[in-house]
Amino acid sequence: MKKIDDYRKLLGVNRTSDLKVLKSVYRGLMKDWHPDKFQDDAGKEDAENKSKEIIEAYHFLVSISPETAAQMMPEYLETIGSNIADFQYKGQTLTIEFVDGNSYEYFDVPKSIYVKLINADSQNRFARRQICTSFVYRRAEKAVMA
Repeated sequence: MKKIDDYRKLLGVNRTSDLKVLKSVYRGLMKDWHPDKFQDDAGKEDAENKSKEIIEAYHFLVSISPETAAQMMPEYLETIGSNIADFQYKGQTLTIEFVDGNSYEYFDVPKSIYVKLINADSQNRFARRQICTSFVYRRAEKAVMA
């Protein structure tokens, strides 16, 4: 996905970089681009924007890393075992909301897979077999239960 590639390029890491490398690169970039290092207003503003981009990229890449996925696996398996409450598809990103309140984003999902999900006899089974185990994902949010 372009977003993932752009974030990796911004941080200067590759697909195989682990969390330790990500954290090290992130800290180094934040030291270089911290707004307090710049005296003039234009430089400070540029540094603020760049540091926001770096923070966003870091948090995103951490959220999709294999180590994070492994750590969250028991909860993820429990969630995908529940039924789908709703789903949305936008620009090859499929967001699935489950009845337990968890929501996950799946990246680089082809439109053909989305169409098959819509037309599946059992959307829950199709999602578990064809989407949840096949695409890069991250936890989007957990709905507040009233």
